[in-house]
Amino acid sequence: MSDVSKLNGPTIWQVPEGDNRERLTCPDCGFINYENPKIVVGAVCTWEGKLLLCRRAIEPRRGFWTIPAGYMELNETAEAGAAREAKEEACADIDIDGLIGVYTIPRISQVQLIYRAVLRGGYFAAGDETEELDLFDWDKIPWEDLAFPSVNWSLCHWHEIAEAKVWPPFSNPPGQDGNYL
Repeated sequence: MSDVSKLNGPTIWQVPEGDNRERLTCPDCGFINYENPKIVVGAVCTWEGKLLLCRRAIEPRRGFWTIPAGYMELNETAEAGAAREAKEEACADIDIDGLIGVYTIPRISQVQLIYRAVLRGGYFAAGDETEELDLFDWDKIPWEDLAFPSVNWSLCHWHEIAEAKVWPPFSNPPGQDGNYL
């Protein structure tokens, strides 16, 4: 674990030997604090052809619609993290059947892994981070009120593979880095 706050000695920014980026290091013990992107996991969840969306009860983008998603925790697989987020945000159990896409958002140092899933039993309810949630037909999705570009991408990519048994994972649409809606 790279937690520079546990060091007793001084820290300085420098390019470590054999590296090409400036990093926070400890000159006494040689510790290098590598800061890496955060991983977000989530799922486009469906029930009887409709898509589950959650209205966010927290910032950022409180009041906007999203899919169940959040930060991956230590010691869990990406799939388990996506299922946990569906449980936390929508009180839903899901069955994941494949990876829709891997999206990168450089401005906020995120890598997002979004899966295709089906609600188990069709049950869902608002969790602590959700104001409300609903199932939407494709033509009723509140496109103007989606929280993040990656929600739009994952929904559109889901639509492309909705009936597919096998598909290659998608990535950011050409020229889009997720910085703006």
